[in-house]
Amino acid sequence: MKKLLVSALFCASVGSSLSNITFAGENEHIERIRFGSCSHQSKPMPILDAIIKDQPELFIFLGDNIYGDTEDMALLKRKYQQLGEQPGIKALRAQTQTIAIWDDHDFGENDAGMEYPQKEASRQIMLDFWQEPQDSPRRTRKDGIYTSYEYGEGDKLVRVIMPDLRWNRPAINHVSHSEYALKRKPNNQGPYSPSEDATASMLGETQWQWLEAELKKPAAIRIIASSLQLLPEFTGWESWANYPYDRTRLLELIRQEQIAGVLMISGDTHWGELSKVEQTGAYPLWEVTSSGLTEKWKHVSPNEHRVGNFTNEVNYGFIDIDWQQPDPSVHFGLKDITGNTVIGKTVRLSQLQPNLL
Repeated sequence: MKKLLVSALFCASVGSSLSNITFAGENEHIERIRFGSCSHQSKPMPILDAIIKDQPELFIFLGDNIYGDTEDMALLKRKYQQLGEQPGIKALRAQTQTIAIWDDHDFGENDAGMEYPQKEASRQIMLDFWQEPQDSPRRTRKDGIYTSYEYGEGDKLVRVIMPDLRWNRPAINHVSHSEYALKRKPNNQGPYSPSEDATASMLGETQWQWLEAELKKPAAIRIIASSLQLLPEFTGWESWANYPYDRTRLLELIRQEQIAGVLMISGDTHWGELSKVEQTGAYPLWEVTSSGLTEKWKHVSPNEHRVGNFTNEVNYGFIDIDWQQPDPSVHFGLKDITGNTVIGKTVRLSQLQPNLL
């Protein structure tokens, strides 16, 4: 767990237009959270202008923060440097606390998992770029860079939980070339299918024990920041649905332990959408998928849990919390390149409580 800290390093580089902005102290509650994924380091990122204008207190990078795709660590480092030299990235990091998890392309290879040979070196380069302290457990854990952060305290505490879905992930199932060509591709579905191993896990048991403990810690709102979609049942692309053990275990944990205030955010897809899952004996679970900051995909896959429409234009996600109301409101969704809301939903904090049932 980490507290939100004031950053003197970035504040020193803030221009005059941002000079009145400081990061929240560790006990101050936050109200404006932004997030996104899939930012190609060699492409312009005009959407960052809208994000900066929102003046978020926290921005969460959900993976594919660069497109590394290499076993050459010098090249990987240069790609991070290219991202860091983007004017919008510089301005965002000067104004806003930023935290990050990786997905496959910044892990090192498209759709890679535990077999990627350079994951230890890639870990250090990634954490160096995001200014992770040298004594951080993320640098030495044997099973990944998962971590959590907390912001605020008491009945305004927000916990952000970031699992690592790459380090331990076993091989993913592929359908045949003919099935993909004849059935999947015409229906905008990818080539992957759920694991036939009932115990196959992206997280591994050590990370699972950590995740369960983090979810049980006190918080008003618990944000599960996943690099891959969690609630959609099946898209054929990478997702929690390809590892049913993980998806089922998480949803059952939330229901059985009556864990309140859970919101899910995710990236990866190159489109954006809201998903909602109703469970017997539990409050509805919501997920905001935001992808991408530069990347987009016109062939959007089906999602039986989608609420409303999708966007296949560049987008970023938002969570706005109004703590001043007796029953705080949580407004979440997606914004476009101009900062206009394209998909949005508002719930009361009381609607994310198991005691409503």
